Amino acid sequence: MTLARIGGHFDGAAVLHWPAGSDGRGALLTGDTITVVQDRQWVSFMWSYPNLIPLDAATVAAIVHRVEGYRFDRVYGGWWGRTVVEDGPAAIRRSAQRYITHLNAPSS
Repeated sequence: MTLARIGGHFDGAAVLHWPAGSDGRGALLTGDTITVVQDRQWVSFMWSYPNLIPLDAATVAAIVHRVEGYRFDRVYGGWWGRTVVEDGPAAIRRSAQRYITHLNAPSS
């Protein structure tokens, strides 16, 4: 297993990479550094969860870049039932893209 400091809502935010997890396909245990949301095909990112303050686009992009080097299929979030059960890397990439797109959208 590898503990990877990937940053996020604080500099030391980390995830645990478990290569043997998910029947050998690999798993990423993220807690709330990359949080699995209720629609478990997506994840999200926050600077402050209690106050719902989002992270900036550059930090989200850096998080995605830092986990790209790990092989995993499943993403275990920090709460019961919050698991991306397949193709976790794609869920993280598409979620980050959606997140950044909305951050950069003109306000109405």
